[in-house]
Amino acid sequence: MGDLLESAEQGVAILTLNRPDRLNAFSPDMMAALRAALPRLGADASIGVIVITGSGRAFTAGGDVKTMRGRAETQTFEQRLESYRRMHELPLLMRTLPKVIIAMVNGPAVGAGLGLALACDLRVAGRSARFATGFAGVGYSGDFGGSWLLTRLVGTAKARELYFLNDMLDAEQAKALGIVNRVVDDTALLDDTMALAQRIAAGPGLAFGYMKRNLHAAETEPFGAVLEMEAIHQSRLAQSEDHREAVTAFAEKRKPRFQGR
Repeated sequence: MGDLLESAEQGVAILTLNRPDRLNAFSPDMMAALRAALPRLGADASIGVIVITGSGRAFTAGGDVKTMRGRAETQTFEQRLESYRRMHELPLLMRTLPKVIIAMVNGPAVGAGLGLALACDLRVAGRSARFATGFAGVGYSGDFGGSWLLTRLVGTAKARELYFLNDMLDAEQAKALGIVNRVVDDTALLDDTMALAQRIAAGPGLAFGYMKRNLHAAETEPFGAVLEMEAIHQSRLAQSEDHREAVTAFAEKRKPRFQGR
């Protein structure tokens, strides 16, 4: 089996990070597989939601500490910079992909692993999940967009505290801070996450894609620019089959059957 497993069920694609003996720490093969899978799934009309999780007892430990020294000693600055730029294609892709992405956090999410979870649209955590920035422990400053993402979720003061002190948060603490959306029993994590994912997958996929664009812009663009974007996207959706189906279903007092177009 490879470092990334893929399956699909009822409109939901599941990507499983698969290095359980290394707490699913990132590998070049895993990063390449994610870069290949996400655009393909984003363009697949049969997929409404993407779930990312880890195999074994971890979500992901992020960077593989055991290989850090070797990389530092054998790579030039320019080579290292290019490798980070390649890795950073992933969080940008995840934020702009026109599909809802859910992190199913089944254990520790640390360092770039926390960044991966934060780059998802929603996060469902099992009670055994743990979260930490991790970088101070290895003398690093942070990557995978975590600085930007965590600041917007918890605020600048708390983000600084989590980076500087590197405290480990349990699932309930992470929920209280707004890092995760839901905390469930470990035994219910898969079923509850899939129920949420399938509920979203059955919804208006085209509209969700435009919602993601609006919400992403809301974090960086001025109010006037977001208003214009909302007007354009709403006008486009007013001409969609999903909108017409929703209006018809409302008049007929039934649930709409969305097709994502």
